[in-house]
Amino acid sequence: MPIRVTLDAVLNARGVTAKAIAERIGISETQLSLFRSGKVRGLRFTTLSKLCLVLDCDAGELLSYQRDESDLLTPGDDDG
Repeated sequence: MPIRVTLDAVLNARGVTAKAIAERIGISETQLSLFRSGKVRGLRFTTLSKLCLVLDCDAGELLSYQRDESDLLTPGDDDG
């Protein structure tokens, strides 16, 4: 999947720890860690909004997209 989580770069740029952000927005460190590693299948917009607010950033700074034509394929499709 070409969606990449770039939260770590924002955390580093702001000089803040993931633990502090998790506490501030009211989610567990485990949940934030799963998001940071890209191991989640979804993220609530409310959580994304809270991240943007406390980190003073836009959603596009937390996620990036790398173009991949295979995203148009349905599971099991071989030829597109």
